Amino acid sequence: MYRDHRNARVRGPLHWPAGVRAGLRSPPGPAPAPVPAPLLLLYPLPAPPAEILAGRRPLLSREKMGSRSASEEKAGSRQRLQVKVNEYKENQNITCVSLRPVQTTVLGKTPKVYLVPFSLSNYKSDQFKHPKSLLNKNSNNEFVCKKCKKTEIRKTCRRILTPKMEATSSKTESTLQKSSLDVCTESNKRQHKSTSDTVIPSVDMESIQNLDSDEDTTLGLSAARLREMIKKRQPPESKRKMPKKRENGTGCRRSMRLLKVDPSGVSLPATPTQPTLIADENPLLPPGPLEMTPENRDDDNDLFKGFLQTWAEVSKTNIKNTEKELSSIKNYKANLNGMVINEDTVHKVTKGPILSVALHPSEIRTLVAAGAKSGQVGLWDLTHQSEEDGIYVFQPHSQPVSCLYFSPANPAHILSLSYDGTLRCGDFSRAIFEEVCRDERSSFSSFDFLGEDASTLIVGHWNGNISLVDRRTPGTSYEKLINSSLRKIRTVHVHPVHRQYFITAGLRDTHIYDARHLNPRGSQPLISLTEHTKSIASAYFSPLTGNRVVTTCADCKLRIFDSSCISSQIPLLTTIRHNTITGRWLTRFQAVWDPKQEDCVIVGSMAHPRRVEIFHETGKQVHSFFGGECLVSVCSINAMHPTRYILAGGNSSGKIHVFMN
Repeated sequence: MYRDHRNARVRGPLHWPAGVRAGLRSPPGPAPAPVPAPLLLLYPLPAPPAEILAGRRPLLSREKMGSRSASEEKAGSRQRLQVKVNEYKENQNITCVSLRPVQTTVLGKTPKVYLVPFSLSNYKSDQFKHPKSLLNKNSNNEFVCKKCKKTEIRKTCRRILTPKMEATSSKTESTLQKSSLDVCTESNKRQHKSTSDTVIPSVDMESIQNLDSDEDTTLGLSAARLREMIKKRQPPESKRKMPKKRENGTGCRRSMRLLKVDPSGVSLPATPTQPTLIADENPLLPPGPLEMTPENRDDDNDLFKGFLQTWAEVSKTNIKNTEKELSSIKNYKANLNGMVINEDTVHKVTKGPILSVALHPSEIRTLVAAGAKSGQVGLWDLTHQSEEDGIYVFQPHSQPVSCLYFSPANPAHILSLSYDGTLRCGDFSRAIFEEVCRDERSSFSSFDFLGEDASTLIVGHWNGNISLVDRRTPGTSYEKLINSSLRKIRTVHVHPVHRQYFITAGLRDTHIYDARHLNPRGSQPLISLTEHTKSIASAYFSPLTGNRVVTTCADCKLRIFDSSCISSQIPLLTTIRHNTITGRWLTRFQAVWDPKQEDCVIVGSMAHPRRVEIFHETGKQVHSFFGGECLVSVCSINAMHPTRYILAGGNSSGKIHVFMN
């Protein structure tokens, strides 16, 4: 069957010559008479438009370009190289050629020809051209196709019939390919039969070369036209025309002062520029002792002098903590229920958040000390009837005061440690803040008394170092600097019974060291508590026996360890779920022991209504302090009186809340 390349419909059987049909069905016997080959007619292509020959692109709108290109391709495909196989008739001249195959009835078997498109990428222009040498050899216009061998034709057909066919770019290419394929097929059949030589009319070689050149020009133009259709036309960039400068126009007026010209037109001399110094927000205070001068009072205030004299006399009697039997939880709860808060026991003491709180151990009077983030140290005497008369604020430091203690040997001394690298001792009897230790290269985080007489101290640094300070030696430098195994140290606390041991709270780990085996180059801890998953805020021994350790961690857990036997490992006793996420603007929680009841822990709370909670070492809640309208903020830092039922809590605005009987 014959398949048209334009609409791919069956038009009917091909009209083959009688000799060809007989050759297909001929039985074995003598060879039949040679059959003349069909005539190949070549139609020339039309000339390209005059606009293209002149080198100009035809001006067409984008909408008409698609329709016109399609019509041109259809017209070109009709006028391209056509190959028509007609029946050869002897003693007759060919006057016309039919473009459509003649439908006739053929008895017997009918050969079928299938036309398949192939890509021009595999097409070679010299594949189907007849060289001049072969045409010159045959004087009788006989031509033998030596290049088109049987094996090469099979390979070409297999390559064409592969499922991965490459789509042709236009109908023009497909038409040219089909015409070439017909020529190849006919030559293949003539060679396969090998009955006689193929006779073709003589063809002018110059016309064939001109035809090939016309085909290449048409293909190139159609491909270029398709690329232009695909590409989007970019509008020409319009450049803004800059206005011309006026040569004789008057310019804008300018200040002669800015031009540094005096009214007479003479330029002024250049003033030397002085380097601007950036002032430090928190400059360090001068070294040496500082006078204890309250910022909220006058220097010659008689009331303040009486305050200092009173506390100097009260502190003469040393108060020693003697071991007592722990009271029962029932009695302890009853005493806690009697502690209340009112408007007279709430007052703003310092400016800014409170980071440390301490209670004077006096049995007669109540004195609360608070260390603020601004570097202030505030003292509040609650025995005065008027609140304003009992509050005194001092500025011994320039950065936050993170640790504050009354001296166990002399309660008239209050020691304060700050981030600015200074440790000072406030003496009520002399009304000065004496400098104990100073290190401008490092920042202090916490300290504790290594000896019972408070003569030696152990100081923790934010960079992970530990320093030993002896107050009896002259000068303000440390005696020994030890490099610990922690990157940061937040708190330091000494064992109350075996004072050679102390515990440090780092970023993720809690270590226990022996002060007798500290190496300046690097010390390894005796015990490491690695149960924490986030940063640790504090770690403290129990106040009387030191048999327990409580830690506060950012993973919302309070952990209690058994430190009764300090060996290679300390077991974990209890884990208490507690919200310790205070955020950026609130001071972090630090769980501390009650000095009177060392099996109970005091800690602030984020719950509503605001409260301060007490937990037993077993994890049970013992008591919650509610203040109603008097307690409407979070008390992050809390401290309990060593012998009396007085609780003081500080919040992040500088207020002190006191619960007492």
